[in-house]
Amino acid sequence: MLAACLEWQLRQTRNRIRELETQEQQEQRRRERAWAEQSWKMQPKRTADTAMLHRGGCTLCPDMGFINRQEAIIALAEPDIEPCQICNPPTGLV
Repeated sequence: MLAACLEWQLRQTRNRIRELETQEQQEQRRRERAWAEQSWKMQPKRTADTAMLHRGGCTLCPDMGFINRQEAIIALAEPDIEPCQICNPPTGLV
């Protein structure tokens, strides 16, 4: 009887640990996503295309590194860099 009770408690404890670890991972992903949304990223120029500026969370451009607000403002002032028409990065720069 005592062994069964202790085994139950151990299972409950392990389940709770798994739940907390899952919650922590989800929270980490939310923080990373929020940080990405506050950033921008550059899609490099390909052959005849122009370079493109995206919001950090835009899925049209792979995550190759993020730039900050000031760098994004400078990038948009360049004649050979265009803003993404889908994520509309200039909205976060005003």
